[in-house]
Amino acid sequence: MAAEDDFRKHLDLIQGVIGRLAGNSFSVKTWAVGLIAVLGGLAAKDADARMACALLLPALCFWGLDAYYLRQERLFRKLYDGAVRGDKRAPLYSLDATRFASDVGGIGKAAYSPTVRWLHLPILIFVIGLIVYSAGKQESKSASSSETSVAAPAAGSSGKASPPH
Repeated sequence: MAAEDDFRKHLDLIQGVIGRLAGNSFSVKTWAVGLIAVLGGLAAKDADARMACALLLPALCFWGLDAYYLRQERLFRKLYDGAVRGDKRAPLYSLDATRFASDVGGIGKAAYSPTVRWLHLPILIFVIGLIVYSAGKQESKSASSSETSVAAPAAGSSGKASPPH
């Protein structure tokens, strides 16, 4: 009976880790959408291409972090499955899920899974579009301000050189 209780406790520990990893992944997605939306809105309002370019870093970091959590979750799901099947790679009370790394693949594989890719790819496309938009707005602002300064002569001058005094 004690061995059965130990086995259940082991499965509960693994399930707890899986639940925390899933919660962390959801939290990363929430922060990614919220932060990029708010800072992207500010960058678009000011047409600030530098700020838009700076959004690439958090967008890529959130993508990588989400992929990391998904990979870890997959590792622990394999550990859980192994513990249930009695796999020797999942001894009692071991939370070493790295023994299943060859079954799961790397972070790159997790980064391009549909659940991660179809959230973070549109965010990345949005940031790149924002960079193009902001750069175009800044270019048109600088072109119109240089045309205005060239087209309008200074007040009080007739465009002719004044004679020396």
